[in-house]
Amino acid sequence: MSVLPWLPWLVVSFLSIYLLDLLAHARRRLPPGPIPLPLIGSLHLMGDQPHRSLARLTRIHGPLMSIRLGAVTTVVASSPDAARDILQKHDAVLAGRFVNDAVGDHARDSVAWLPHGPRWRSLRKTMATELFAPHRLDALQGLRSDKMRELVAHIARLARDGVEVDVGRVAFTTSLNLLSGTIFSKDLASLDDHGGSKEFQALVSEVMKCGGSPNVSDFFPVLARADLQGLRRRLAQLLARLHQVFDAEVDRRLRGRELGETRKEHEDFLDVLLDVTERDGGKAGLDRDTLRALFTDLFLAGSDSTSSMVEWAMAELLKNPSSMAKAHEELAQVISTTRSVEESDINQLPYIQAVVNETLRLHPPGPLLLPHQAQEAVNIAGFTVPQGARVLVNLWAMGQDESIWPEPDKFMPERFLGRTVDFRGGDFELIPFGAGRRVCPGMPLAIRTVHLVLATLLNQFEWKIPVEVERTGIDMSEKFGVSLTKAVPLGAIATMI
Repeated sequence: MSVLPWLPWLVVSFLSIYLLDLLAHARRRLPPGPIPLPLIGSLHLMGDQPHRSLARLTRIHGPLMSIRLGAVTTVVASSPDAARDILQKHDAVLAGRFVNDAVGDHARDSVAWLPHGPRWRSLRKTMATELFAPHRLDALQGLRSDKMRELVAHIARLARDGVEVDVGRVAFTTSLNLLSGTIFSKDLASLDDHGGSKEFQALVSEVMKCGGSPNVSDFFPVLARADLQGLRRRLAQLLARLHQVFDAEVDRRLRGRELGETRKEHEDFLDVLLDVTERDGGKAGLDRDTLRALFTDLFLAGSDSTSSMVEWAMAELLKNPSSMAKAHEELAQVISTTRSVEESDINQLPYIQAVVNETLRLHPPGPLLLPHQAQEAVNIAGFTVPQGARVLVNLWAMGQDESIWPEPDKFMPERFLGRTVDFRGGDFELIPFGAGRRVCPGMPLAIRTVHLVLATLLNQFEWKIPVEVERTGIDMSEKFGVSLTKAVPLGAIATMI
């Protein structure tokens, strides 16, 4: 039977459904946004740089925008006021987490992805009071000082040999060993072992890429079971490789405890977590799966994001010689090259702090944060955020807002001099670690690490870009994922001061 006689009816029916959907969209009083196309919504407007695409749309539709991505309604905040409404004023309702399909089973035990509830609160309390409390971090300052000396010695050898420094790799390996030393009291990579650290860095980068890649399962949940792009399967395989590393360390420590071995050093994070488990009789919820998820979150966020921040900062300083000179001058006045940078010095280095703040403004490690989800409908600025909607905060767009930051595309650390920035959410113009209930729990360690690594690199060495890069300029293109990394690794020549 020919379908032609039915074709006009099918077209009219399809258009009717589409128009009724648009009418229902308007009646729900959603924030303004682009008119969605049938089926795909506004997916065609995203491209491979969603943070930039959403920022362009925000300039048309306003700082609180709704956009339909496939079958999913998404609300995007792109101003400090809109972010404050979501992360502070209505935090209780919007602290839910939209779990990317690729994250899969990892979300059941991860503090980053767990639903907002009693178990999440228990784990967050453990992290705040047992892991990232100031006295815990202070007790491990010696470890961080040792890693800085190793970093200086490694780059000094490269400088003597005239070998180009892969800034991202040395920052990653140092950050990785700072974390593994803090958690397990051992290094997981070596600055001199290019193969080992590169392999681990590639593993972490692939995890972050899979977790942040556009996935048809997230836009059309009815198709999620099929895992059409294979991202859930791929990420599960990658995480299993990480879990093998973590399980080996936990098993080794448990065997040592059974044999009555005692540790002379300060307690590391693994000691603390095992002590909490024994003391609370398991009430803290720290079973093996939870430990795996916790260590995964710490290593992924700590090594990838921290090293990326250092690499972006060095790239901006190399592009801006006057800023590099000011940083060197400050370090020479406060510290000099006769001694190493200590964590206690950072408060006396306002320009270094300003460099970090400006880097976080231009290159936020998580440009869209992790997605929130509305647990019930809520009114914001006269618009409705419906129950179940995905909620994004576009930090990158906020950092490019001309009404907040004059000449936002320029690297100007001076804009932060004399200005105290509260990363915990007091200043919504700059919230690279999020705010409210979902603020990054590892922020205290990340802040210490980034400042310490950057100041160490600048205190001991002069830096320049290779001759061939001088002709073309440093490639500042981005690679979008869970974190925003440099697409082209930064290579630079170091010279001992």
